[in-house]
Amino acid sequence: MRVLAAMSGGVDSAVAAARAKEAGHDVTGVHLALARNPQTYRTGARGCCTLEDSRDARRAADVIGIPFYVWDMADEFHESVVDDFVEEYAAGRTPNPCLRCNEKIKFAAVLDRAVALGFDAVVTGHHARLGADGLLRRSVDLAKDQSYVLAVLTREQLDRAMFPLGDWTKERVRAEAAARGLAVADKPDSHDICFIADGDTRGFLQGRLGSAPGDIVDGRTGAKLGTHNGAYGFTIGQRKGLDLRVPAADGRPRYVLSITPVTNTVTVGPREDLEVDTVEAARPIWHEDAADVRCEVQLRAHGEVVPASVTVSSSGLTAILETPARGVAPGQAIVAYKPDPDGDIVLGSATITAGTRASAHA
Repeated sequence: MRVLAAMSGGVDSAVAAARAKEAGHDVTGVHLALARNPQTYRTGARGCCTLEDSRDARRAADVIGIPFYVWDMADEFHESVVDDFVEEYAAGRTPNPCLRCNEKIKFAAVLDRAVALGFDAVVTGHHARLGADGLLRRSVDLAKDQSYVLAVLTREQLDRAMFPLGDWTKERVRAEAAARGLAVADKPDSHDICFIADGDTRGFLQGRLGSAPGDIVDGRTGAKLGTHNGAYGFTIGQRKGLDLRVPAADGRPRYVLSITPVTNTVTVGPREDLEVDTVEAARPIWHEDAADVRCEVQLRAHGEVVPASVTVSSSGLTAILETPARGVAPGQAIVAYKPDPDGDIVLGSATITAGTRASAHA
């Protein structure tokens, strides 16, 4: 096949491209230039989006022996990922920019362009598996598994995707990169948000949304406990950085329970008030034939897995959790998995809109 290898400049995508060529495919490497002004993005060899990454990707392509190009997708990235990130926080939700980048950039804009240019598939270094049955599964390396951020992909997109690393641990991938003479073999993984250079998410949002003072209130009594400079600076389940002026009577820490942009209010309370047993979600992407299934759900990247009964319709998804979960944040994805001897199968995903507290059913 003619295969386009998306090369971020990290070790995973370099090894994935090398494996695609070794498998006999006609491979072309491409690096995505995502920053309108690269100087505003973080620097350092971290594996995504920097100037150093572009050079690392080019050197890897030279070692592998494949053609290499850089595609400028800064405008698409800014509109689909950065603007979305800001708008979601302004609406009181907690987005996942890596998930949105996979959905809108790597497997929409890039795949569409690749198909238009005559490529049959796109290969990436994501740690996930596509079985012979075409179903998306978790990686064998659960610590590096990225099936959660790939669960937004449609059946048509998965049919044109290749994930060669899903059967290997990260340690073995690095060893293979070294054996192939790839300089990125020991390059650190990327963990930070690429378009926030200093890692200060609240400061980044304030620079775009401005200061918007409001109240922090007690979820049980309604009493004012403090103030904030912008409700967008908080997320459900947050404990640190609340700057509460009134200590809790029992001395226990308090957590963000809800964010209400209309009143610019952040509501806090004890940890047990974070518990929910029902999750509502919108815009489902569903691969299972049955609309009602008992499965396992994951409620945030690298978060806990909870047994649940899931019902899906064209308008949304409802998950009844068998064990209450904490810190369920609107804007995050809920991903449903079916246990399987060959690895957990992704049944589908949706965007969380609300969680209902277990106490509300009493």
